[in-house]
Amino acid sequence: MDDKNLTPKERLKIPPQEMPEQDPAERINNVDEVPYGYTEELARMEADRCLQCKNKPCIKGCPVEIDIPEFIKAIAEGNFRESVRIIKETNILPAICGRVCPQEEQCQRYCIVGKSHKSVEKAVQIGKLERFVADWEMKNGEAERPEIRKSTGKKVAVVGSGPAGLTVAAEVRREGHDVTVFEALHKPGGVLIYGIPEFRLPKAIVMEEVENLKKMGVEVRYNSVIGKIFSIDELFEKGYDAVFVGTGAGLPNFLNLPGENLNGVYSANEYLTRANLMQAYSFPETDTPTANSRNVAVFGGGNVAMDSARTALRLGAENVYLVYRRSRKEMPARVEEVEHADAEGVQFLLLQNPVNLIGDEDGWIKQVECIKMELGEPDDSGRRRPIPIEGSEFRIDIDTCIIAIGNSSNPLIPDTTPDIETNRWGNIVTDDETMKTSKKGVFAGGDIVLGAATVILAMGQGRKAAVAINEYLETGQW
Repeated sequence: MDDKNLTPKERLKIPPQEMPEQDPAERINNVDEVPYGYTEELARMEADRCLQCKNKPCIKGCPVEIDIPEFIKAIAEGNFRESVRIIKETNILPAICGRVCPQEEQCQRYCIVGKSHKSVEKAVQIGKLERFVADWEMKNGEAERPEIRKSTGKKVAVVGSGPAGLTVAAEVRREGHDVTVFEALHKPGGVLIYGIPEFRLPKAIVMEEVENLKKMGVEVRYNSVIGKIFSIDELFEKGYDAVFVGTGAGLPNFLNLPGENLNGVYSANEYLTRANLMQAYSFPETDTPTANSRNVAVFGGGNVAMDSARTALRLGAENVYLVYRRSRKEMPARVEEVEHADAEGVQFLLLQNPVNLIGDEDGWIKQVECIKMELGEPDDSGRRRPIPIEGSEFRIDIDTCIIAIGNSSNPLIPDTTPDIETNRWGNIVTDDETMKTSKKGVFAGGDIVLGAATVILAMGQGRKAAVAINEYLETGQW
């Protein structure tokens, strides 16, 4: 199709291009990525749907402010390398963001094509296009990397190699500063590597992005738990001029139910870490299994709950029940993730809530007692409040349960750095624009500030912090 000659009306008539994906019956038996990605033909067809609006409203919805119409225009013209270059001016992790970011709540929400059709699902598929060009680059030679300015002699420590930390590392390194990333685990990526399943985000993609950083001159130190091996103050004593804290929200929340300490009860963090970082899915090739589960209950309705339920199926469970106290409409998970879980055979127990975990004589979970719920008036979140229905309790036979109701901020840095201010939830308090903390020379961003949020929001805070760090190192002014 000749992109240059299309009128806006003609563009609006082009339907959204579906991304080919594995059949549900096949994919539950492997951990390969579910969507295959666009072909060049599909990508250019989808790019032709963009109206190239002069006021570019979609950029308003992007936390890192990618020039979306320009990168899409380059795809439509078949200039994929130029498209990647445009994206990487503001986003160093396009292959990751194209897969896991909730574009329907961000850039695509503002798309005029979607508004014209009165459906965000019919907006230009910005995330899928971002993924396409990022994957194209990985398959077609050396990755696009920014120019590094002359060395300043300044040193920056980045604590945590999640999306916020990786963004800061890249943006600060561009300016010629020496950057060391301290990662607590033996692999980089933070939540990208331990919290998101292989079938949603292949580990090889995360490793590729980190390798690009290393080629820029960023040093990554593994098995380095800041707050244990060094405190923040000791990093300054070792010659670092600024520190960025991006340690995430790795402290799992629980329901405080009777029986929550039974064997076979996992937090989603532990379950997904065992499956992802420790590769339980390839047991016995890797000697790090989870429990051999047949009947699994997952509590929660977000993306992490979907990831846990879908992982349990791939680990051999016969029945996976997702217990959620509201209706499907109120689920905070992405629509795409809910649909994938449904298609794969996850059994949704909606308007139900666990009240008691029951164990056998050996201390292993054998049942969950639930109560039925009904929806009342909206609460502070804007969703209708779930209310228990008296006398509606029932039990389900299970041998494993996974609690996926969110996380709190990692407490290690605040606990070992008393002059860093935190709020009542344990999140580090920062200036909204500069990400400065109450401690001179220390910046923070991502889930340690936001609570559990999205990859792209963490990256947006990382970009803000990097700008402020570069200015601080240049001027010395706090």
